[in-house]
Amino acid sequence: MRGGEAEVEERELAEVEEREPLVRLLVGDDEASVAASEALMGGAAHVVWDGTWPAERYAHTCAIRLRHTRRTGVETLGPERAVRLLGPHGRPVRLGQITAADGAWIHLLFLTEDGGALVARTGVRRATGSPP
Repeated sequence: MRGGEAEVEERELAEVEEREPLVRLLVGDDEASVAASEALMGGAAHVVWDGTWPAERYAHTCAIRLRHTRRTGVETLGPERAVRLLGPHGRPVRLGQITAADGAWIHLLFLTEDGGALVARTGVRRATGSPP
């Protein structure tokens, strides 16, 4: 059974190592960066997906979601800024997600193709009762 414990420890260590670069990318003082960074440091689940998508498409999707959240009164962090930054970026971006440990917030990260820099970020409060 010891082998299983070692495997879990290795996965936990790998997750911590993957978390640190994301924390370093979220150094901005804007509300969305601070909230995403605090969530990561508080044990949030996170993922950065392989592959890229045109930044303009993400800007368009963020604009649609922004209109929807305004109509429905859903609390958000930084969607206007994300639309402004993604639109003119002109290069494909990778998508990352941080889900707060309590499931209350989802933070989306838009990273450069190599994942080495943050282009934009946004957050949305989940509906009460939504599973994390």
